[in-house]
Amino acid sequence: MIDVEVDNRSGVAVDAAAAVALARRVLAEEGIEQAELGIAFVGPDEIRALKAEHLGVDEATDVLSFPIDGRDELPEGVPRALGDVVVCPQVVGDEWRWPLVHGLLHLLGYGHGREMESRERALLGMTA
Repeated sequence: MIDVEVDNRSGVAVDAAAAVALARRVLAEEGIEQAELGIAFVGPDEIRALKAEHLGVDEATDVLSFPIDGRDELPEGVPRALGDVVVCPQVVGDEWRWPLVHGLLHLLGYGHGREMESRERALLGMTA
């Protein structure tokens, strides 16, 4: 089972159940059956501060990922902690699904490029 904790501190309504369902579907498609995951929806000021602190860039963004275990081999009995995906709904509007998928793929070790873009399209049911 994928244990997903959602924290909406963005100040706007977000469909948390849809975010959890999408995250679980993406992770299942990527072969992750058991893991812990955090999803935070935050406002522009918070995501800007996070990006400045962790990436040295002082600007708001759509999504940030903070990976922990990824696909690393873990000792028997140790739960997989994927990490956290932080999405700013005020930056992405109602289109938070793509940034969430993008962030999840970063947690799993994907980097920017064609492979990630292809997986995003496939996972979101879009055509190339």
